[in-house]
Amino acid sequence: MITTDHVSQVLGQWHAPDAGQADLREAYLHFLTEHSDGIWRSCAIGHVTASALVMNQARDQVLLTLHPKVGRWLQLGGHIESTDPDLQQAARREVVEECGIEPIWMSQEPLRLDRHPVPCAGRMSEHLDVQYLALVPGGAQPVLSDESLDLAWFAIGDLPPDLDGSVRALITSSHT
Repeated sequence: MITTDHVSQVLGQWHAPDAGQADLREAYLHFLTEHSDGIWRSCAIGHVTASALVMNQARDQVLLTLHPKVGRWLQLGGHIESTDPDLQQAARREVVEECGIEPIWMSQEPLRLDRHPVPCAGRMSEHLDVQYLALVPGGAQPVLSDESLDLAWFAIGDLPPDLDGSVRALITSSHT
């Protein structure tokens, strides 16, 4: 079972790609020190979530979900569950639940972190998202779940014009 200590260890060992991401990592670690329940959605002030940027093996297409609460195209992901063995597998489980594609190769370490306000359980909260890379076979066809309004593959050069800056940064990180 995943623990707050595990998440803190993953973040503590992660090599942040820049100073901004290093500062965000320190903010996550401080948050987890202050909130021992900070990986569970029951922590109303905010909680760690796990997501993954799903790309084909050639890394020239990205699979995005039209999020029902946000109404925008995002990477796949969500809340940590008590049955998740670790943070990476939480992200993997979310990908499979949301798009039905397997097999999936998951990056061992996160690509990025993103902290954002979000309506959660009927009130405003904050997601401290830990973002991984997930590669799937070329030609993989997603299956729409009730967690998405839509799922679509986008060519890296033809992304939705209103795509959130955090998703664009995640895509850029996948090519470094």
